[in-house]
Amino acid sequence: MDALDHWAPLYECDTCTREFGSWHAAQQHMDALDHWAETYLCETCDSEFYSEKAAKQHMQAKGHFKNYCLECDRYFGNANGLRMHLNSNVHRGHNVECPFCRTGYTTASGLSHHLESGSCPKAATVNREVILSMIRKRDPQGTITNKQIEWQNESSVKITYEANRLAWNGSAWECYICHGQFSTINGLNMHLNSPHHKGKIYHCPNKKGACDKEFVSLGGLFNHLESESCSYMRFEKVQKHVSNMFNGHRFIAFTD
Repeated sequence: MDALDHWAPLYECDTCTREFGSWHAAQQHMDALDHWAETYLCETCDSEFYSEKAAKQHMQAKGHFKNYCLECDRYFGNANGLRMHLNSNVHRGHNVECPFCRTGYTTASGLSHHLESGSCPKAATVNREVILSMIRKRDPQGTITNKQIEWQNESSVKITYEANRLAWNGSAWECYICHGQFSTINGLNMHLNSPHHKGKIYHCPNKKGACDKEFVSLGGLFNHLESESCSYMRFEKVQKHVSNMFNGHRFIAFTD
């Protein structure tokens, strides 16, 4: 047996130096003493590996990392981080076009913020109030807008708010409503003239999912839907809705 290497094979313990004449005996030993070697699991499939390196090689080759972008070779700490990356301009481009200046945006929420803030150079009169007036006419059933007893059209008179020296609290410029602090008076004025303290006029259309979230702007509503946090519709579907919202004339039917 020495000359011809005809000795029966020995089976080693994964952890200690013990050897056994059969695989069954080795298994019994490792079961009894919990001497099985540590295994590394694939984050997606049921494959197991005896080293972390082998597991990573497998997951990289198969694209099996749980929060991994194979195309960019990037890892993310959680599923939300990966989803935000996949829905960014890196993968989505700028396919949501402003109907006035034709500037491309990655998301429906980006286009909405552009218009609601009055930032469009080709539509200086379009702002949050103008868009709200347009949407109310096309949303008589209150699919996404809140019904209010009275609503005054603010677009006819441009109302601006400007802080004075009394807003300085000794260390920062302070909003008297929410007590938020700003390093400059211009920053405080931008805050005062933003929709931050205005009423919540939009709501999530997800009635079946009992989502009761409300928003002060259309951009906020779109941002909520794009996050898929209430699972009402996919990100791609939201982008299709924004085109119909600003270009169409039909009643709003926000369905997946």
